[in-house]
Amino acid sequence: MQSQDVAPRHKSSSGPVVDAERAEAALVEHYPRLVRLAYLVLPPGLGRGRRVLTAHALAQRALPRGRSSASVIPAQSAGRESDPGYAFVRLQVIRTALRADRPLRRRSRSRRVQLPPLLPLVWGMRLFPRSGGAEELALDQKLATVAGPARAAYVLRGLERLPDTAVREVLTAAGVADPAAALRQADRLPAQYALLGSPEFDPCSLQARPTDLKRRRQHTRAALAAALALVVCGALVALPGGGWGPDGAAAPAYAQNPSAEAALDPGRLTRIAPTAWRTSARLDLSVWPARGDLAKDTALLRRALAVWARPGESVQVSATPGTASGGPAGPPQLLYAGDVDNTHVVLFYDGLRIARYAEPKDSAARAALDFARVDGATGAEASAVVLGRSDGNVRYLTAPWVTAAAERDLLKPDAGTMDLGIRNGVTGPLASPVQQTGACTSWNVLQLTGEPGTQVLADLGELVPARLTTGRPAAPQGVSGAAGLRAWAPLACSLASVRAEGVRSVNAWAYAEQPLPDATGTAAWVCTRAETWRGDGSRTLAQLHAPGEKYAAVAAKADSVPACGARDPHVLAGVLWKSEAGTWYLLAAGSRDTASISATGGVSASAQGHLLAVQTRQSAQADLKGTLDDGRSVDVLRQK
Repeated sequence: MQSQDVAPRHKSSSGPVVDAERAEAALVEHYPRLVRLAYLVLPPGLGRGRRVLTAHALAQRALPRGRSSASVIPAQSAGRESDPGYAFVRLQVIRTALRADRPLRRRSRSRRVQLPPLLPLVWGMRLFPRSGGAEELALDQKLATVAGPARAAYVLRGLERLPDTAVREVLTAAGVADPAAALRQADRLPAQYALLGSPEFDPCSLQARPTDLKRRRQHTRAALAAALALVVCGALVALPGGGWGPDGAAAPAYAQNPSAEAALDPGRLTRIAPTAWRTSARLDLSVWPARGDLAKDTALLRRALAVWARPGESVQVSATPGTASGGPAGPPQLLYAGDVDNTHVVLFYDGLRIARYAEPKDSAARAALDFARVDGATGAEASAVVLGRSDGNVRYLTAPWVTAAAERDLLKPDAGTMDLGIRNGVTGPLASPVQQTGACTSWNVLQLTGEPGTQVLADLGELVPARLTTGRPAAPQGVSGAAGLRAWAPLACSLASVRAEGVRSVNAWAYAEQPLPDATGTAAWVCTRAETWRGDGSRTLAQLHAPGEKYAAVAAKADSVPACGARDPHVLAGVLWKSEAGTWYLLAAGSRDTASISATGGVSASAQGHLLAVQTRQSAQADLKGTLDDGRSVDVLRQK
């Protein structure tokens, strides 16, 4: 997500006047709530401890100097918002917390917010809120994926219970240039507003831990030793030949010890023999050989390792959700080093992650560093890694057991494939659908042939393409034949909804077929579920593919629910459908072990079996409930 621009603050001379006494009274009365607001809006990248101290500092700096016009304060509902003093200090807290997302500039007014707070200070202690459960942690991670204005909109909705019109006014007064965009971003987050009041987000109920214990007495001697080491390292760097050698876009070295030096030494990189995969007990990334015409370029490999360990300010770093971006713990495995288009590219594997280093051929000072989780990847999931992107095309490095690579349009299952060719493991360019805008008229995928058989992988804008499968959730099969390709054809464009989400695989399961009420044919109910490398964050879609339609229609969707997965292979969804005669129906279908379905609310109906079709009106709203053959209930698929 890109940070939204923040407009300059505008004041008016009209409106109620807030004096220091009223604002101070509001601050004292509502201090815990104001600090919680600041904590939730501040950038998560600050870390929990620094966010706590900064949130308290912002709340304490919210008092006006003398008398201040409150005309910028939106009029809102009764309660706390009827107090101009509270509205004023809340606005100040939101405004200053949003400034922390701005780039740090010398003359920026946000500079003081972005720097560590002077007060309060706690020496020798680390303070952080009490840990919550898995739901709180997941919500905190999702809040970290959106910009500051979107976090502020979400918190004002959930914690302050403000309607969208009031949220828009508060954001405008706080200097947000596009409040509507902030609200749209907030709409993408799960509406788990009750979690905002949990101890996970309470910076006034803290845990304290010491920063050190036995080593505290050794700090003086350690500081002297560090100073001596800096002098020695400075002398080494000043020696002819550059000491360790030029590190390109890497930041200055912060430590040198045997483990760190081993991880940065190109001579200690793990290199696998080209034939190791033939006798290995498993087919995964650990048996990929080192390939590329620059695999012995020590200077390039040293720069790549140094940037990985300590990326400088000019390095563009990206990571799939849930992927650590820290340096290697030891010497990683070299997968590739060579030229891709106009770029030097190096691929490493450390057992859990793929790290891709790229630098332009004409400048080692500008570099990019990308990370992706691949823990547990075997077979098809470990068959290809993105080498580079250029002019809308993508090139892959394939596994040594892959014998052929081809491009296929998933929307045209009966069309042929275009051979990409493989040279030293590198494919030819494939037209990627990632940058596709406008109508979805094609969706190109990578088809690989090799040891695990034919597999189809989809580029979702990340280092590792997602494997496409079909079948029941407990035993999905790779898309290898005509039936699997035809099953995915009407669903291909729905892959756009899971771009850049760290997706590992996407399964399509045709869980029901339903004769349409107007006798125009039989519609297929299909559930697609995108699983991620990190485990949580899955996305489930229930789609209805009517006869004669090229694309399936999304009937329901939900994130991070077990439905349609291996743990809970059941699903129930419904949709309003209009017949060719203009009559509206409520259609619903569950998996085949659904014994009955009932509809309540705007539609009252029930049916035995896993299908329901009842005539209704266009704007009808209904609640669906299903009962399984074993007596358990199943809820309709919806966002939690």
